[in-house]
Amino acid sequence: MSSSSLNEEAKGDSTGTAQRGAADRTNVGFVRSVNLRTAVAINMTQMCGIGPFITIPLMVAAFGGPQAILGWIAGALLALADGLIWAELGAAMPGAGGTYIYLREAFQYRTGRLMPFIFTWTAVLFIPLIMSTGINGLVSYLGYLWPNMTWWQIDLVSFALTGVVLFALYRRIESIGILSNVLFVIMLISIGTVIVASFTHFNPTLAFSYPSNAFTLDSHFFGGLGAGLIIGIYDYLGYNTTAYMGAEVRNPGRVVPWSIMISIFGMMLLYLALNIGVMGVVPWQVVAKSNSVASLVLETAWGKGISSVVTVLILITAFASVFAGLLGGSRVPYNAARDGVFLRQFGKLHPRYHFPHVALIVMCIITAVASILPLGTIIAILTAVIVIVQALGQVAALTVLRRRQPDLKRPYRMWLYPLFSILALIGWVYVFVSSGLSGTQFILPIWTNPMLMAVAWTVLGIIAYLFWARFVEHTWPFGPKEIKEEYLERPVESEASA
Repeated sequence: MSSSSLNEEAKGDSTGTAQRGAADRTNVGFVRSVNLRTAVAINMTQMCGIGPFITIPLMVAAFGGPQAILGWIAGALLALADGLIWAELGAAMPGAGGTYIYLREAFQYRTGRLMPFIFTWTAVLFIPLIMSTGINGLVSYLGYLWPNMTWWQIDLVSFALTGVVLFALYRRIESIGILSNVLFVIMLISIGTVIVASFTHFNPTLAFSYPSNAFTLDSHFFGGLGAGLIIGIYDYLGYNTTAYMGAEVRNPGRVVPWSIMISIFGMMLLYLALNIGVMGVVPWQVVAKSNSVASLVLETAWGKGISSVVTVLILITAFASVFAGLLGGSRVPYNAARDGVFLRQFGKLHPRYHFPHVALIVMCIITAVASILPLGTIIAILTAVIVIVQALGQVAALTVLRRRQPDLKRPYRMWLYPLFSILALIGWVYVFVSSGLSGTQFILPIWTNPMLMAVAWTVLGIIAYLFWARFVEHTWPFGPKEIKEEYLERPVESEASA
């Protein structure tokens, strides 16, 4: 079937013929209050956070020069290809949980509840792992203002910051929408200030002084590209946050795709400007060894006082990233539990504020514990886990659903299908293999290699599912498969009722 433009689909939404299953999600307690502006703010706040401020040195070290800009471009291309998969699936099935729903709908025909169970099994860990990198980086930049912190002070601050995030999220989604927009503005101010400061003292000779073998297509180049792509895609993670919150998005057939694409292009421009600006102020050899490169650039350009003030804004930006990530991520185990594919305690909404409070509390605890691990190790492990279950699973799910559910209403269809699915598949496999090679970079024992750990955790999830299916639910392979085409079975309702 031919691709349709988002503008045409937006007009279709406005006629009053809404997508199936989009409106009645509110029957379980959610409120559709997130519009496009707030959706973009939530995505971009989660994407940026403190990521580029702590990963620019890693990116420059991986490439060995200012050509590190290739890492941000490669990351954006992979994020866009994968984002178009999220856009089609999220617009067609706008519920709470994102990938959980897509895998459940696609693979129920052959393996019952296995795939959504495994995804939830991994998501309860990898989502907090992503958030823990934000806490980890926040504490690193706090070291610029509070030097010589002891190890116990670092751990105590990490735990306290996670507690503050939990407190900020323990309220109604309407209030969170306002807070998300405020934090989004602070994020733009912090990253914008660093960019402006760098270009006021910009030296083109520093920014574009490439080593002699910078673009030679040899093993060193592709090794650097692989390591850089891991860092790059990590910095773009979060473009899918609103898909996790599909049950709380207003007019999701339009808002979910647009929020994903606007967020990716917007952050790509910011990352490129930030990387080029930093390279034009500080020699790349110094950048590669810096622990707080943004503060270093500001101090070089405008002095210690301004640098300290903007460092505070960077800390708030990091907090905002963790805030937005746990906001969307906590909806995943909630939806799985509500459907009987995870511990039922996770399926409870707060009686007053109507959000999944059990899931939120558990994920905050995991975030706090993981935040004390080394940053590089966390990034390598979480990317490997994301690839093996979520990324590759969704590439397959899109294809399966097009064949199994051709009548599913799709407000947005992937452009040039299946081109971007194939590109996403190639990119994610490259990231997965590179994560295994990164184990040598972090001097990890073979049994802690990120690629092997991801495989081992998935196998452990399959074993856990078999016990759960046998002794708790008596479902496939120890009972009948339940085919429930939820988004085909729902009656068409008007968007206004949402």
